[in-house]
Amino acid sequence: MDLLTHVVFAYLFSFVLWGPAAPQYIAAGALAGGLPDADGLLFPLARRFPILEHHGITHSIVGVSIIAGVGSLLLPFLPYFPHASTLLYFIAMELGGLSHVFLDGFTHFAVHPILPFSWRELRLDADVAINVVMLALTATTLVTLGLERGSVPFSLWVETAWILTTIYAAYLVIRAVARWKAGVVRTREGFTGVGPSTAPWVWTLIDREETPERYSIRYRRYRMGEKAPAPERRLVVDKRSGSSPPGPVRSPQEALDRSYEAAMNKNGWLALRPHFGEASARGGVYDVVWYMVEGTGSGRTWGVHGTVDADTGAMQLRSGIFQKPASGST
Repeated sequence: MDLLTHVVFAYLFSFVLWGPAAPQYIAAGALAGGLPDADGLLFPLARRFPILEHHGITHSIVGVSIIAGVGSLLLPFLPYFPHASTLLYFIAMELGGLSHVFLDGFTHFAVHPILPFSWRELRLDADVAINVVMLALTATTLVTLGLERGSVPFSLWVETAWILTTIYAAYLVIRAVARWKAGVVRTREGFTGVGPSTAPWVWTLIDREETPERYSIRYRRYRMGEKAPAPERRLVVDKRSGSSPPGPVRSPQEALDRSYEAAMNKNGWLALRPHFGEASARGGVYDVVWYMVEGTGSGRTWGVHGTVDADTGAMQLRSGIFQKPASGST
C-alpha cells in the first residue's frame, strides 16, 4: 500500500479503538501507521545488512514494537501531543504499526512479520500494492475529514469518520472474499498462485517454475462469475541461450530464449514477479516484449520491450511502462 493509505487506515483504525474522545492516541496510531516505510532512509545500509531492506525489520512485530517503544517516550515532547499514559501511547503506536504490516501483507508485496527470527513471508495476494481505487478513497478521506474538521458540528465529523471507516472495512472484506473465490478456482485447476488486479473481480491464476536452466509459466485470467474459462497461456524459455555467442536468430522462440536474461537484468522488478514473453518477426528483426502477467486492469504493464536482430542476435531493449500486447491483455 502507499504511504498515505497506511496513515489514513491507521488513523481510522485507531479512531475505532480509542473513540473520538482520545485524539492523542488516534494521532499516535496514525503516525505509527506510516513509520515502517521510513526504512527507505536505511537504503545505504540495506546493501550490507539485508534485514534493513524495504519490508524488512521495520515491517515486523519486533520492528514495530521498537518504534512504538521509542515513540511512546518521545511523543509527549512533540507539538500537539499532550502528556498522557506512556503505556497507552505504546499500545496506540503498536497497533497502528501492526496495521501497516497487515496491509502490506494483504497485497502481493511480501512482509516478514517474525523477523529477525525467521524470513517466513506473509503475502495474501488479495490486492495490488498501488491501487488507484484505494488511492482515490484515501484522497477523498483526507479532503473530507480535513474540510469538516472545525467547520462542522463535531457530531457530524464523527459520523463522517464512521462512514469512511465502514467503506474501508467493506473494501477489505470484498477483496478478501474475492481472493478466497479465486483461490478455490486455483486449487480446482491445479495452479500454484493467484495474482490480483486493480479490479476485485479480475484475477490471474499462475503456475511457474524457475531453475538455472529454464523458466516456465502457465497462466490464465479468472473473472468472477465467468461462463467459460479464459484461454490458458504457456511459455518455456531456455535461459542458457542468453549466454550463447551472438549469431543468427531463427524463430520467435529463439528470440525469447536469447533475450530472457538480458530483459531480467534490465528490469530487476520484472524478474521478481511472474512474467511472460512474446516475440514476432518484423522484417530483419524480432519484436520482443516481457511483461508482468498480473494486470492492472487498464492493459498497461511494467516490463521490457525491444528488438532482437535476426542476423546478428544484437538486442535493443528498453524498460518502462507500455501497453500490454493484445494477446496478453486482461
